[in-house]
Parts: sequence; structure tokens; C-alpha cells
Amino acid sequence: MAGKALILVENLSVPFDRRVWQESTTLRDAGWDVHVICPRGTTRDTEPHVEIEGVNIHRYPLRAATGGPLGYVQEYGTALWHTLRLARRIGPVDVVHACNPPDLLFLVALMLKRRGARFVFDQHDLVPELYLSRFDRGEDFLYRAVCRLERLTYRAADVVIATNESYRDVAITRGGKRPEEVFVVRSAPTVERFHQVPVEEALKRGKPHLLCYLGVMGPQDGVDYALRALARLRDEQGRTDWHAVFVGGGDTFQDMIALSHRLGLSDLVEFTGRIPDEDLLRHLSAADVCLAPDPLNPLNDVSTMNKIMEYMAMSRPIVSFDLREARVSAGEAALYAPPNDESQFAKLVGRLLDDPDERHRMGEIGRARVSGPLSWERSRIALLAAYKAVG
Repeated sequence: MAGKALILVENLSVPFDRRVWQESTTLRDAGWDVHVICPRGTTRDTEPHVEIEGVNIHRYPLRAATGGPLGYVQEYGTALWHTLRLARRIGPVDVVHACNPPDLLFLVALMLKRRGARFVFDQHDLVPELYLSRFDRGEDFLYRAVCRLERLTYRAADVVIATNESYRDVAITRGGKRPEEVFVVRSAPTVERFHQVPVEEALKRGKPHLLCYLGVMGPQDGVDYALRALARLRDEQGRTDWHAVFVGGGDTFQDMIALSHRLGLSDLVEFTGRIPDEDLLRHLSAADVCLAPDPLNPLNDVSTMNKIMEYMAMSRPIVSFDLREARVSAGEAALYAPPNDESQFAKLVGRLLDDPDERHRMGEIGRARVSGPLSWERSRIALLAAYKAVG
């Protein structure tokens, strides 16, 4: 055994969280005894404790936040208490690997460091930018608080794992980490899990084309931009030769359904909620164009969107707003509308619907990117290098 590693995650259950699951199995394959503490899912990942493929997963009950920032204080406080409780039960570990948000798990790491553990901070989100992008409150006292928690997390960390070069720069400049302490481990899909299945025309609901959105539906994720762009595709371009499916869930799921009704899109748009992987493959295989409507804001511009990586793994062409890290991820696998310009986004969708050869070319480029320079194999090497550096 390389040692005993404890991975802490609050945002999603495991193995539903693909990034954390890939990290867990990579460490397992390298000889680590891997334990994960995470929340329980609602319809899956519901067992309090389970061992899956040699990874021990310890789950706790958690109710998602509602009612603005104070709701998150309650959610994160509950998660922190359960995480501390389960960490004590698991006992001493060699490495504690904490994934944010929130930037509170360093408190658990400090407890374990006193028992000899080393701390790997896996920064999934820039929480100060997330706060500014999600809540229209400016740099108030809560913003200053999350900045302070981020600084404390950086200070406690022996090694930082960043999801892209933009996050790495933040860890070095804002976090004060030395370059050799920060490793880029991209959220790359394992391409073997994403494969084409026969196209089911029934998914298109009698239309020639299928559009697909995959991902979380929160205030900063841009599903509202996508819906307004689709209304413009209908109203400004006179096109109703498409059906759109939105796959996923989140805080604004019901609000987005209501918005689709207000925009008169009920007969053109479908919301599936979260679905099993096999159903996801069915929808993505049938999709002609995939949507990445994340608007420009302090967080999105520097974040790698999992949806873009998964679209590329399925050889799907993408329409995105022009964000810095979206271009780094997708390259020529996407067309880019000016940030937050719904009319131009709609025009690019229409352009791709009319050009099957371009759709095919872009899809092939995307698949090659996630199979090569952006592959999980490269991220696996970086993850193991981070663990080697932590000692």
C-alpha cells in the first residue's frame, strides 16, 4: 500500500461525482487505501457506507441549501459536523484530500494533520468568484469571509490541485503557493465511458434536429440564457425544426421549467432531471448540437466546464459563449458567441444545424482533444505526481 488516503467532498455524492471517482480509482490502482466522505444522494448513492471496487465510501445525510447565502451557512455547517464525525471514525490517515466548495474542509484537514497527515487541497471552484457570480451582493462581509477561508485553506495545504492553468495562477498569486506545490489535474472524462449508441429518432420528438444541454442548473450556469436563445432561434430565425432536452438538476431546476413556459417553449423543450449514464449516452448520441450557455462572470471565465469535456468525448459540436477557459478546453470543437449575447448564440446554433459536415468536423476535433492533450491519462499522471510531492 502507498498509504491511506481520505478524500472529502461536499458538493456531490460519490461515485456520481465523476472527477472524485476517477481520482479515487486512480489512487486505488496506485496502491492507496482510499476512503471517501461525501453526502448521500437522493435517488442514488444512498447507502451510509459502501465499498465499491475497493474504495470505501462513507456518506452522511445533507439537505441542499435554500434561501440565499444563509442557507449555505446551515448546509455547510451540517456537512462539516458530519465530516468531522466520520473522519474520527475512520481514524489516522497519511493524506487528507479535501475538495471544495466549501473552503471549510481545511478544519478537518488541520485535525488530521495533527495526527501526522499531509493535506492536498483539490480546488474545484474559486469560492470568492463563485460568491460574486451567484449572489448579487457585491464584496460584502460574507464575500470577505469566504476570501479569508480561502486564504486559510491555501495556508494549511501542503499541495494544491488545480483544475486548469487559470486556477493554478490564482493558487500561486493569490494563495501564495510555490509553483512546485501546485499541480493541474483537469476534470477530463475517461473516454471509454463515453461511446456512441444507435440514434433514437424518437428522442427528437418528430423534429429533424436535437439540441442538448447537460449539467447543473444553478444561478450561474446559464440555463436561462440558453432558453432565451432558443426563443430567439424560434422568433428571430423562424426555426422550429428542433427539439431541445435539458439534462440535469439543481437549485434553479423548477425556475427554468417555469421560464420555458413563459417563453412559450413548452412544446419545444424537455427537462429530464438527472438520468442514468445509459440514458445520457442515448441523448448525447442523438444530439446534433450541444449547448454551453455559461454566461461571462468572474467564475465562469476561468473555470473548466465539465459539460464541454463530456460533449467532446461524445464527438458533439458545441455552441458556447466566448469564455477564456471554454476556448482552452474546446478549441475548434466549439463556435463562440460574444459573451451573454443570446441572439448571436441562437444564430450559431442555426448555422450548425444547417451544416452537417461542419458538425462532424468539430465533433472529431473534440474527441481527439479529450483523447489526447486533455485526456484523463495526463491528469492521472499529474495526480500521482501531486501525491508524490506531498511526501
